[in-house]
Amino acid sequence: MTESTKHTPKDQPIQKVPPSTNLNAINRFKRKQKKMESAVQMTQDIVNGNTTVLSKAITLIESTHQKHFKLAQELIEQCLPYANNSIRIGITGVPGVGKSTFIEALGNLLIKQGKKVAVLAIDPSSSISGGSILGDKTRMESLVRSDHAFIRPSPSGKSLGGVAQKTRESIILCEAAGYDIIIVETVGVGQSETAVHSMVDFFLLLKLAGAGDELQGIKRGIIEMADAIVINKADGDNINRAKHAKNQFNKALHLYPPTESNWIPKVLTCSGLQHEGILDIWKLIKEYVGLTQSNQYFEHRRKQQNEFWLIQTIEDQLKNAFYEHPKVHTTLQELTTQLKQNKITPFAAAHSLLNLYKDS
Repeated sequence: MTESTKHTPKDQPIQKVPPSTNLNAINRFKRKQKKMESAVQMTQDIVNGNTTVLSKAITLIESTHQKHFKLAQELIEQCLPYANNSIRIGITGVPGVGKSTFIEALGNLLIKQGKKVAVLAIDPSSSISGGSILGDKTRMESLVRSDHAFIRPSPSGKSLGGVAQKTRESIILCEAAGYDIIIVETVGVGQSETAVHSMVDFFLLLKLAGAGDELQGIKRGIIEMADAIVINKADGDNINRAKHAKNQFNKALHLYPPTESNWIPKVLTCSGLQHEGILDIWKLIKEYVGLTQSNQYFEHRRKQQNEFWLIQTIEDQLKNAFYEHPKVHTTLQELTTQLKQNKITPFAAAHSLLNLYKDS
């Protein structure tokens, strides 16, 4: 053995970096790049009017899986530069008031005027099974066939007042897709009016005549939120009752102080089924938009809504983070068992869980 080939005990073989280390880093980079490219590609497809991708994107942001959250946020950020170009209309009313028929009539009118219309319809979820019917596409038969309309029914889930938690993000996606008018339909029960009012420009309350509904409309909270009250089904034998209800609502409106927007809420009658009075309602909405844009209230209200949804998003994410915490999840089950055995009070259990989350 020559001198050059001898190894002393101190000599060590050269340490090589396992190839898997670099490979893992490369794969992580590729996955991240692919994810980012998919958000960019989806945005481009949405902007180009691909309704299939728009539907998939809304499904993505509605997903409760944590693995979808990052991509959904990237998608929303990519769409933001194309958003905020629509008029957002909220429509509410008790079940049976004819919301779907009215929206279809309004939507068809707007399409004839060259508008693109998106309808985000919130269907109530069963408190027992958690399921929803999602039947708005079948109720709006003519509107759903139009290439200039997009109808998206979503389950309300457990969100406030039956309004899908991600409806506001869906509005951004629909605006990026070029829809001029975004209509948000609520289930018309609970506090859904409050939730929808916080995400639209114009809030329309549909009422019925001759069904005892007039007195319900005089409730202060509903009147204060409504920019217009529309008595629907004003046709046939119901015309006189609708006119009487209109007078009652007009008298009620005079009892309230001027609104911050300087807009005086109006009362109109219509028949969604007969397509009567729909054009007058659209003219009223345009009048409201013109007034609030000229006095800067339109932009002011959208900024207020952004602040509201900032706080709402923080609260939602804190709530999710709390329940997804491993220790909280395990301890919650234990405390629930103790609660059923009357070994602890609900308040003490909640206090214990909150302290556990705070200290971890």
